[in-house]
Amino acid sequence: MQAQCLCGAVHVTAPTVQDVHVCHCSMCRRWGEGPAFTLHGGTEVELTGPVARYASSPWAERAFCSHCGTHLFYRLLATNEHFLSAGLFQDEDGLQLSAQIFIDEKPAYYDLANDTPKLTGAQVLAQYEES
Repeated sequence: MQAQCLCGAVHVTAPTVQDVHVCHCSMCRRWGEGPAFTLHGGTEVELTGPVARYASSPWAERAFCSHCGTHLFYRLLATNEHFLSAGLFQDEDGLQLSAQIFIDEKPAYYDLANDTPKLTGAQVLAQYEES
């Protein structure tokens, strides 16, 4: 899959995926004004252009275009897994909302109508500890 940031300075190449995950954690909501809609790009993500990185926690970083500010990804440092902003791939067909995480941190002022699995923060962290 191919994408670019708002200004076109950053180009992204990622494996083809269909599943969009939504993260309702407070950090994602603060970073992006709402829940983060992401595609799991795994470790096979290529980026070119002016990418700025921010260490948002001891175990992860977030990246954005240093020219226009477009959010690009959230990356787990231990595994090098990239969770790419789904909005980058708006021209892709077949994307589907498949899961919601940190549902226990979702504020009451919105609900998504999609019938998806919903995991709490503790459940998500337990999954990463198992792998």
